[in-house]
Amino acid sequence: MAAGAYYPDWSVDGANWPLRDASMFVEAGGYKWHAQMMGEGPALLLLHGTGAATHSWAPAARLLSEKYKVLNVDLPGHGFTRATRAGPPSLERVATATKALLDELSFRPRVVVGHSAGAAVMSRMALEGDASADLLISVNGALRPFPGPARFMFPAFAKALQFNPLTPYMFAQGASDERRVRRLIVSTGSMPPEEQIGAYAALLRRPGHIAGALGMMANWDLGALERALPSIDQRAVMIAAANDRAVPPGDARRLVSAMKNAEHALVPDCGHLAHEEAPEAIVRIINDKTEAMGLA
Repeated sequence: MAAGAYYPDWSVDGANWPLRDASMFVEAGGYKWHAQMMGEGPALLLLHGTGAATHSWAPAARLLSEKYKVLNVDLPGHGFTRATRAGPPSLERVATATKALLDELSFRPRVVVGHSAGAAVMSRMALEGDASADLLISVNGALRPFPGPARFMFPAFAKALQFNPLTPYMFAQGASDERRVRRLIVSTGSMPPEEQIGAYAALLRRPGHIAGALGMMANWDLGALERALPSIDQRAVMIAAANDRAVPPGDARRLVSAMKNAEHALVPDCGHLAHEEAPEAIVRIINDKTEAMGLA
């Protein structure tokens, strides 16, 4: 591994990156994006969660590309996507930048699927009119503030860590032991394949990736997003995993009850990274919903 590299290095960390053959780099919206495009059919956009990158959706993307034209992206500050203009990664800014990428690629998704924080980006895009998709699918979506005092403490904690220049380096040093990365992932209730854990370890050894994740958490207002969700007009599916230890599974049902055109789906025996440990189950739900709507 290249010593001292701050950001993930495509020539090193990306040398064996999942679905590397589908990768491309595109400038749009103040970022140089790493994105992957594959397959033919209805356009489908995949958005990963905090601390992840395109590898998170790779197991499902392989299956989805048999039926859809799939665009899978590294969100700002994550993986191999870099800022070309300064600015805090607020939820609104990330959503606007993602729309700029779609415009640059002339990619008009019929379906958007977001995991965890990716579901928040998807929802904000829908609220701003930037996601004109027919179907929005949230997988363990981080769409509500943490319960109790944590709703105030966690963003403040992330912001404090973000502004300590040593924090990303300390986290990255800890991630040099892949066993620690594995324990961190298991703590979410999931046990994805070793290939996935290796990709997380490669990213988390880079301070720049950690700084990007902290910056995202420090600059988001999920309370405002939750209050706005009932304004979304598109059909939505809120998928929850029964063993999710990161986002309470009950959140999905609460959100569905407040939204205009949403339904709930439960995946048993999976945790927060359900799409990584059981991609067939998630893809089956996506296919069932798109077929019922005549989208695929």
